[in-house]
Amino acid sequence: MNDKEQELFETMPVVRAVLSLAIPTIISQLVTVCYNMADTFFIAHTGNPHQVAAAHICAPMFFLLTAIANLFGIGGASLISRKIGEKDFMQASEAAAFSIWAGITASLIYGISVYAAGAVILPMCGANSDSFIFCRKYSFWIIAAGSVPTVMNPLLAHLVRSEGHAKEAGFGMVMGTIINIILDPLFISALDMQIAGAGLATMLANLSACIYFIIFISKQKKSIISISAAGLPPKNSLSREIILVGLPSALMSIMTSISNITLNRLLASYSNEAVAGVGIAKKIDYLAFGIATGMAQGVIPLIAYNYASKNYVRMKRAIKTAFIFSFSTAFLGAFALYSFASPMVRAFINDPKTVEYGEIFQKIICIGGPCISVTLISITIFQAAGRKIRPLFISMLRKGGLDIPFMIAMNHIGGVKGIIWATPIADFGAMIIALCFLIPFLKNLKDTEIFQKA
Repeated sequence: MNDKEQELFETMPVVRAVLSLAIPTIISQLVTVCYNMADTFFIAHTGNPHQVAAAHICAPMFFLLTAIANLFGIGGASLISRKIGEKDFMQASEAAAFSIWAGITASLIYGISVYAAGAVILPMCGANSDSFIFCRKYSFWIIAAGSVPTVMNPLLAHLVRSEGHAKEAGFGMVMGTIINIILDPLFISALDMQIAGAGLATMLANLSACIYFIIFISKQKKSIISISAAGLPPKNSLSREIILVGLPSALMSIMTSISNITLNRLLASYSNEAVAGVGIAKKIDYLAFGIATGMAQGVIPLIAYNYASKNYVRMKRAIKTAFIFSFSTAFLGAFALYSFASPMVRAFINDPKTVEYGEIFQKIICIGGPCISVTLISITIFQAAGRKIRPLFISMLRKGGLDIPFMIAMNHIGGVKGIIWATPIADFGAMIIALCFLIPFLKNLKDTEIFQKA
């Protein structure tokens, strides 16, 4: 670690350090959201709600790739930053190698297996006779062909960020997004590949970002990150620590997939237009979610480093700063998404029924944005400190533990609108429980004490 990176973690003013790490991460998250929105935007401009529905139906399978990236990326990044804080560079390097190769192996197995079982899995996710063929075409590129680059793009970004290279990590994500946005209209419209073109564009964009990260890592003379498998396998304690710390974020993606499958199946009983409408609304709402996620992921290295080096005063200041920025931006974002729901949804598609559903759904979903920001920061704090049980519980509670029972119950009470209201209700409940864990944790954090791990 060079002097500039050491200054960032140890002596730079906390607000500046938080922003230095978080802003590039937020930008990369927002740009990632934009390229996800680009797929939906250009697919929607085919005028076919069945293709829009297909893209949303495939989203749970895509979220599971995100789960793999978070499992080894966030778990590895937290451990790397803590080991750097302890000056144990050898174990930090071993952690990086394990994260990279475990991510490659898991994503490859997942991509092949899921696509091979698509005839069974897609109907389970909500595909019907109108959307199945579109789901099949889209999933080939984003799941079968794209599994490894889709996982490695964010995974490598997490690892690069763990050394303090937030700008470089953000640049890689932004570059991939720009490529995706350029290729989408070319493949979807100009080459008339339609939804298959959207999948191909996403795969090529992620592959380009992976190549950038590999080149960047190979040029860093003092980096502890290496794509070499020479040091594998690492000690069992290292791999176990990576998996356990990354598991809450991975489970959040897994439970998001299960939640979306439940949502799609319930909405499909009404119409494909309802599925398409919620797909558009969720893509728009990801703008606020991306800010909260970027802030949370961005400060992990700073919190983890100062925890490991026992500088608890600086750690608590970083947490307070992250909370203030994350909640305030999430609140403003929710207000904007609610106020401009109609023009935002209409920018995607002109189908009247889909627009009607999308406007209603967006106004409901965005209400939970501030709650999500608090929950994500809480999870991040526990992960950065190496906690396992509490972030795992909160992650499972937020997606799956609360919203699925609420969706089923609210479907009987309020119909299609009731299903959507389950999301902000669950987000509020998860926030309250997260704070019940976090407030005592912070009160017990003192300068001269190492608190016992859960």
